[in-house]
Amino acid sequence: MAVEKPRLWDLAGGRRGVGIAVGIFALTRVAQLVILAWLDNASQNPVGIRERLLVWDAGWFYRVAVDGYPHGYTYDASGALQGNELAFFPVYPLLIRFVATLGIEAHTASLVVAWLASIGAAVALHLLGTSLYGKRAGWALVAILCTAPVSIVFSMGYSESIFVALVAGMLVAAHRRVWWAAGLLGLLTALSRPTGAAAAVALAVAAVLAVRESREKAWQPLGAAALALAGAPLFLAWVGWRVGDPVAWFRIQAAGWGTSFDFGASTVKFLNTTLSGGDGWVPVSVAFILLAALAAAGVALAQRPWPPIAVYGVIAMVLVYGQAGFYHSKPRLLLPVLLTLLPAVAAAARARPRVAVVSIAAWAAFGLWYGAYLVAVWPYTL
Repeated sequence: MAVEKPRLWDLAGGRRGVGIAVGIFALTRVAQLVILAWLDNASQNPVGIRERLLVWDAGWFYRVAVDGYPHGYTYDASGALQGNELAFFPVYPLLIRFVATLGIEAHTASLVVAWLASIGAAVALHLLGTSLYGKRAGWALVAILCTAPVSIVFSMGYSESIFVALVAGMLVAAHRRVWWAAGLLGLLTALSRPTGAAAAVALAVAAVLAVRESREKAWQPLGAAALALAGAPLFLAWVGWRVGDPVAWFRIQAAGWGTSFDFGASTVKFLNTTLSGGDGWVPVSVAFILLAALAAAGVALAQRPWPPIAVYGVIAMVLVYGQAGFYHSKPRLLLPVLLTLLPAVAAAARARPRVAVVSIAAWAAFGLWYGAYLVAVWPYTL
C-alpha cells in the first residue's frame, strides 16, 4: 500500500510557518524603508521615499501601463535609434493597468502590485526552500534573498518581485509535480523578464526527469514545458511583428541600454579595469559581488542541487555575465537567480538557530543599507 506524501503546506508549517516567512519579509521591508528615509533626508537632494521607489525602470513600466506599447522604433532629433517601452516584458505593466482600473492612481498601483507580489514571493520562496531542504531552509531563503544587497527593488516599481514570485512558484509546482500550475506559472514567468526563458528551460528539464521516472501521463509535464517555452519567443515575435523587424527587440535593447551578448567580454573588462584601478567603492563592490556570486554558484553546483534549479541558475548567470550593459545593474539581475544562495541557505538550515540568526542579521545589515544607498545616493540606475 502506497504511503501518501505529506502535503507541502504541512511541511512548511501551515499558516504559522507561512506567516513567519511573510513576517520575515515584512521586517526586511520596514528596515530598508527606514534606512532609505534616513539616507534620503541626509542627501543633498531629498525627494521622499515614494519618489525614490518610482525612479528609473519604474517610469518605463508606468508608461507601458498607462499608454501601452509604441507601434515602432523611437528616434531622437538627429535620427539615432533610441530605446523605448517595447524592451519591457508585459506581465508587470498589465497588472499595473488592471489595478489602476480599480480607481488607484497608476504610480500607486505599480507599488501596490510590487508589494503584493513581494508577499507572494516570500510565500513561494518559503515553500521552495521547504520543498528542497526543509522548513528552516524556507525561512532562511526568504531572509537571505530579501536582504540581499539590491533587494530594495522588491519595494520599487520594478518587475523583480513578480518575477521571483512566479519563478519560485513554478519551481515549487514542478518539484511537487503539479504540472498545470507549473506550466501556467512558467508561461507568466517567461512573459515577465528576459531571464524567464531560463526558467522555461528549467521547467523542461523537470518535465524530462518526470517522464524518465514515470511514463504515465507524459503529456502533462511535457505540455507544461511547451507552454513555458513558448512565452519569451511569443513576446519577441510580437515585438518584431509590431515594428516590422524580426529582431526589433534586440535592436531596441542595444540602442537604449547598450545591451548585447558579447560572451562576457565586457564583464571581464569591467572586472579587470575596476579591480586594477579601484575607480570608486561602488564599482569595486559590484565587482566583488559578481565574483562572490560566481564562487557561490560553483559551491552550489558542487553540492549537486535539484537539476532544474541548477539549469535555471546557470543559464540565468550566463545571460547576466555574458551581456554588455550597465555594470551596476548586474547585481539586480543576479538577484532572482537563487542558485547562488543555496549554499548559505543550506548552511543556515543546518546551523544552530542563534548562529543562523546572527549570520543572516549581519548579512542583512550590509545588504539593506547597500540597496538604500544605491537608490538614495548613487546617481546611476540600478
